[in-house]
Formats: sequence, C-alpha cells, structure tokens
Amino acid sequence: MLKSTRNALLGAALIGASFATHAHAETTLNALFMAQAAYSEADVRAMTDAFMKANPDIKVNLEFVPYEGLHDKTVLAQGSGGGYDVALFDVIWPAEYATNKVLVDVSDKITDEMKKGVLPGAWTTVQYDGKYYGMPWILDTKYLFYNKEILEKAGITAPPKTWDELSADAKIIKDKGLLATPIAWSWSQAEAAICDYATLVSAYGGDFLKDGKPDFQNGGGLDALKYMVSSYTSGLTNPNSKEFLEEDVRKVFENGEAAFALNWTYMYNMANDPKDSKVAGKVGVVPAPGVDGKSQVSAVNGSMGLGITATSKHQDEAWKYITFMTSQPVQNQYAKLSLPIWATSYDDPAVTKGQEELIGAAKHALAAMFPRPTTPKYQELSTALQQAIQESLLGQSKPEDALKTAADNSGL
Repeated sequence: MLKSTRNALLGAALIGASFATHAHAETTLNALFMAQAAYSEADVRAMTDAFMKANPDIKVNLEFVPYEGLHDKTVLAQGSGGGYDVALFDVIWPAEYATNKVLVDVSDKITDEMKKGVLPGAWTTVQYDGKYYGMPWILDTKYLFYNKEILEKAGITAPPKTWDELSADAKIIKDKGLLATPIAWSWSQAEAAICDYATLVSAYGGDFLKDGKPDFQNGGGLDALKYMVSSYTSGLTNPNSKEFLEEDVRKVFENGEAAFALNWTYMYNMANDPKDSKVAGKVGVVPAPGVDGKSQVSAVNGSMGLGITATSKHQDEAWKYITFMTSQPVQNQYAKLSLPIWATSYDDPAVTKGQEELIGAAKHALAAMFPRPTTPKYQELSTALQQAIQESLLGQSKPEDALKTAADNSGL
C-alpha cells in the first residue's frame, strides 16, 4: 500500500514537472551564429539568456561555427528539411538565399519605426530585389589599426591617409629596425582576403561587376591586386599574412608584432584590453586609407544580419528573438565589440565612452562602405577570386592573368 501510494505520488510529481516544463518552454528555437569577430560567444549567450528570461515560453539553443562554415551549415540544414530557425548571414548572401528560398521575406514585419531608426546603409545588409530578408545586426567594416608607440619611435607624426603613405611609413619602420614586417593582413584563401581586396578596390575606384559581368580584372580591381602583391613581395607585409584570418591578425597586432593591421571593429576594444594585449593603450584606429585623386578613405561592407529560415516551424517566435537581439537597448549594452545599427545610439555616452576614437573613424568609414557583388553566384565568384589572390601572392601567376582566369571561372 505504501509502495503504490509512493508510486502514485511520484507519477503525479512527474506529470506536474512535465506540465511545468511545457508551460515554460513551449517553443524551442535553434539559432546559428559564428564564433569569430564582432560579438563574442559570451555576449551572444548573455543576450539570449536575457531574451529567455523575458520570454519564459521560448527556449533558444545556440550553435556557433567559424565564419568559414556558416554559409554551408545554413544551406545544408535547409536541404535536410530542418535545422535552424534563426541564422546569422553575411551581406553577400541575401541574393543567393532569396533566390533559393533559404530565408523568409520579412518585408511586412519591418515597421516604419525600424526603417527610420536604423542607419540607411545598414539596410543594404538584408535586402535583395527590393525585399527584406531579416534585420541588420552587425554593422561593420575594416579599419586601419596602428601602434601609436611604434609610429612615434619611427618619427611618424600621423597615421597614413593614402595606401602609398602606408607603404612609405612601413618602410621607415622596417629600415629603422623597429619591426621586420610592419603590416599584417588576413589573406588566407578565404572570404577574409576578399574583404581586404574589396577595401583596396574601393580605394582605387574599381568595380567587381559591370552590367552583370566581371570587371575586377581591369582598372581599380587590377590596381588593388597589384598593390597587395607589391606589399607582400617588398617584405613590408608579414609573409604569414597569406595564411592569416582576422583572429591571427589580431593576435600578431596585440603582441606588438605589427605597426599596421586591417581588421574589423571588434579588434579595437580587444587590443586595448591589458589582460590579453601587450599594446593596450597604444592602439590607434582610422578609416582605411584612400588613393590620391581617387578616394579619401576606403571601406568594405562587412555587415551581417539575422534572418528566419524558410524551414522554421516557429517563425513568429524566431522574429521575436531577432527583434530582441537587434533592438537598440541590447545593441547599446554590447557596443564594445560591434557598433549599433541605430542612428541615435551614437549620441549615447554609454555607447561612445572609451571608444571615441573608434566612433570618430566609424563616422567616415561606415559612410564609405563598398559592397561586394550582389549575385546569387557570389560563392563561385569569391572562390575564383580567392584563388587568383593566392596565386598572385605566391608568384605563380601575374595579377593580370590571375584575375582574367578568375573572371572566366566566376560563373558570370
């Protein structure tokens, strides 16, 4: 009798626990993020915890992959008929994702308040063919970071304003024996190299495409690759740059082994953290330089958005999560590694304090952001260009020949 009573009580308790769990976690979302640059994994987890606390009926499972795996992971999950409800996506993917129905068109969910509040350039991150495929989340471009102490020792009084000045300054630093290879780039055969290349294409006034066909093999596109090769073969660029991704560049710069480095916003506050960086307090940041007679500054659009996947069975809850993550209060709270998409955030002392120099650079750089090509065949184009850059750096092919081959293999 005692045993059956205990079993009955236990059964009732389990049923009660089941109902309680069901009441507090009616919906489970799976969200895919990247584990490098911009917001840290800890930041994303903290934001998500705050969302779940405010929405106890929604649970969010997070998965983090390196940027290089983000696209394929998203697409393969769709093919298997499930996977993720929310996915982080790069500014270069909406054309492909819209054409192949990977993301949901959320144009009817974008309010007038959102349209007015978000910086105009940020919207280009999530748009294709006049429709919106998510909310912009990471507003980013590559900046020129420099080591103030090394420049001072070299007698250089101001950071370079043109790419030629950058080379000249690096040569002074090298000749004075301060650093053997003063410049660090992320030129691994990956999308990182395309971002550095695009920054230079924008400086030289080039185009990726003209009338839907490749044009990077001419004019500014060719000048950009010639500059990269010259910087590499001159010994001014760290030879390991051809294998570096952005995190490698950050570590080299933080060790005091680079006077100049091109990288995303997130490096500013990380390199200024004395816990991990040997150059804390010596970090300068300006927009990437221009080219005499062609540009004042240069910048690539490296922004990213959050979208709802077409296979999600919880699209309303997914949108609720996205609007929370991209909201102004959340973005302002985590503005140290990624600057907000909201225009009025830049008047908030909580956002600007301690990073005035970065925000000063951002005002010029974000306005000059140059897009990588908008095409459903972007991945093919990028792969062909990555190969062209690598072959040119290694001296296996002349820039003219490498870019012509890339144009032929671009799928366009």
